[in-house]
Amino acid sequence: MNFSFAPKLGRMALASALLLATTFTPSQACTGLKLVNKDGSFVTGRTVEFGIKIDATAALVPRGYAFTGKTPNGDGLKYTAKHAVVGVYAYKDVKIMDGMNDAGLVAGAFYLPTFASYTPVTAENQSRGLSSAEFPNWLLSQFGSVAEVRKAIEAGDAIITPTVLEGWGPAAPPFHYAVYDNTGAAIVIEPIDGKLVIHDNPLGTITNSPDFNWHMTNLRNYITLNPNNVDSGKIGNVELKAFGLGNGMWGLPGDFSPPSRFVRAALFSANALPSDNAAEGVTHVFHVLNNFDIPKGIGRSDVDGGVQADYTIITTAKDSQNLRYYYKTYDDQTIRMIDMKQLDLDAKDIQMFPIVSEQPIVDMSAKLK
Repeated sequence: MNFSFAPKLGRMALASALLLATTFTPSQACTGLKLVNKDGSFVTGRTVEFGIKIDATAALVPRGYAFTGKTPNGDGLKYTAKHAVVGVYAYKDVKIMDGMNDAGLVAGAFYLPTFASYTPVTAENQSRGLSSAEFPNWLLSQFGSVAEVRKAIEAGDAIITPTVLEGWGPAAPPFHYAVYDNTGAAIVIEPIDGKLVIHDNPLGTITNSPDFNWHMTNLRNYITLNPNNVDSGKIGNVELKAFGLGNGMWGLPGDFSPPSRFVRAALFSANALPSDNAAEGVTHVFHVLNNFDIPKGIGRSDVDGGVQADYTIITTAKDSQNLRYYYKTYDDQTIRMIDMKQLDLDAKDIQMFPIVSEQPIVDMSAKLK
């Protein structure tokens, strides 16, 4: 369908936005990782969590689309899309939570509460300003590789400003960002002390707070963990047999806190048996991400006397070589795919459709009659 973007919301969407602005507690439970396949290809995947049901939309932003960044003082960076982008957007607005472009560059925003610190706006830097939720728009629409992203950030081509956004809560959303390209290169970009810091991401793993360097240091606590089963052992002269498989990972943290998820994601992605190719790798990455799927109620907070529970609203996978974007939702575990090679990447307008749907149940009873 064709969708001409306008900044106006319908009554229901406006009511939702107002509710979010007053009660929304940002998700702190997103997990991202990368799997490498036998043929040298790779797939990336992530979960997207929120404490309430959001109005998520899948969309194509065509080449040539004009963006204007937002700052606390008004319009910021103006730029035109060099690359077409497919991804998941929130609140029917052009703010990419997770996406891939026509060069195979993948980028996504992950919450970084209490650590993200943005650049104050001045008359000199406002023309380079973006809000934190708009930063992936700029990354995906402008660059085709991690090297290009790194060069632009180091040159100061854009800054992230402390911009409050309708629907995203009373303060600027605190994000850091994962970026991958079609060579497998991966970085994490973090706004620390008002500056954008780039980290190489050799494991392809990201979660939330603390900062990325802290998580990599914390992995030192788990260097003894491995996927190999120990069948037996001795304590003194007593021979003991193992109860079953998986004991090589004894001590692996199983809770849903960001440090624990980072450790699990790093170990799972490093030790998962490689698939033959990207098509099989997509199925594999969804299985791995099932270990980070949060059901409603497992992580909850008391908000204004009511229960707010983070849960996994969307899970996505990206095949950067074949330009295929996959997703499933909490309410519908059917994996769906968008093939960028079949799309008009130079369309005149943004193409959008809602991704929320009900789970189809296939009745197999007739097979037994």
